[in-house]
Amino acid sequence: MTGSATAAPKRRISLTYQIFIGLGVGILIGAVINNMNPEWSAYMRPFSQLFLRMIKMIIAPLIFATLVAGIAGAGHVKTVGRMGMRAIIYFEIVTTFALVIGLVAVNLTRPGDGVVLPPSGAAADVTARPQTWDQILLHVVPESVIDAMARGDVLQIVVFSILFAIALGMIGERGRPVIAWCESVAETMFKFTDIVMRYAPIGVGAAIAYTVGHSGFGVLYNLAWLVATLYAALIAFMLLVLLPTALLFRIDIPRFIRTIREPAIIAFSTTSSEAALPRAMEAMERFGVPRQIVSFVMPLGYSFNLDGTTLYLSLAAVFVAQAAGVELTGWQQFTMLLTLMLTSKGVAGVPRASLVILAGTLASYGLPLEGVTLILGVDELMDMARTMTNVIGNCLATAIIARWEGQLADGPVEVAPATLMP
Repeated sequence: MTGSATAAPKRRISLTYQIFIGLGVGILIGAVINNMNPEWSAYMRPFSQLFLRMIKMIIAPLIFATLVAGIAGAGHVKTVGRMGMRAIIYFEIVTTFALVIGLVAVNLTRPGDGVVLPPSGAAADVTARPQTWDQILLHVVPESVIDAMARGDVLQIVVFSILFAIALGMIGERGRPVIAWCESVAETMFKFTDIVMRYAPIGVGAAIAYTVGHSGFGVLYNLAWLVATLYAALIAFMLLVLLPTALLFRIDIPRFIRTIREPAIIAFSTTSSEAALPRAMEAMERFGVPRQIVSFVMPLGYSFNLDGTTLYLSLAAVFVAQAAGVELTGWQQFTMLLTLMLTSKGVAGVPRASLVILAGTLASYGLPLEGVTLILGVDELMDMARTMTNVIGNCLATAIIARWEGQLADGPVEVAPATLMP
């Protein structure tokens, strides 16, 4: 037999391991840059931004196509209201637990004690204001879907897509060509995602190289206790809230972890939930969640189920009070929790979201905005963990709603190939 006939096919390194390799190389490059000249880190940023831009251009057509095809194509119009109500109830309960855990953690560890705030006048430039309840309500409906897609406003795209799908279902057979077109667009966008993900190891490596090169590891020293408190609180949230909830709804935990590890790594390294969205949607389909549920629940969760962000907001607000020497009473902290329950739901529609919500909360309680400047020094390191928590929480929410609807498959489901092309 010839050598070519007996040669085993070359084993390709999986995308997950390629991302891990990119992460490790990026940390090393960032450390070298930080030691030589931190300003060189600016050369890394365009390569990470390029990855984020490629991902963002996928989101609008992917959400629109999958939602319309799922709702109008499979006759799920009647279930949308029930599924939406269940999703909102779940989101509200889980994010409330996140806020409570953030408050408990910051009161136990008191990371703000002894921290010196920057001098007055050094507050971060916050050009926006947190949204009021009426602004949040009006923001739900887009004035122009083209504008919403251009800005990547997930919630507005979801609302338009649902209404469009309902209207499409009402015209019967005349809508079949549009449904078929949306199904083709959805499949194309998943393939598009596979192509873009070939660049992921470089984009992830460049993102972490910029972070380490720009700030270095030394940025942790002054505010290490705050960062440690956030990470511990997020771990506690996963173990005390997400894990029991997953067990309650009979989610296969080991398989779930294997399924979401890739989008979770992307979210952690890029600090962008949007960067992980297309891959997370594809991963949850493979997990066994029907496409119509994935395309409805996950984008909705990006507006109403940001577990990591809401936990961070309650923790950061009390941290600033501690640093300022202001003791908030139990009642004040309770009212702060109620305030954040409302304002955090508008996070998706606010530029520099968590910063703006935090600044608005501090102002409401007469706390110094200089605390925002203090937190900004380590915000990117905290953003990694809270963003990853957001993605994990939304993936789990998708599986739970599918189980609640009685539509979660008990084993992996074959979907459009998600592996790298040769």
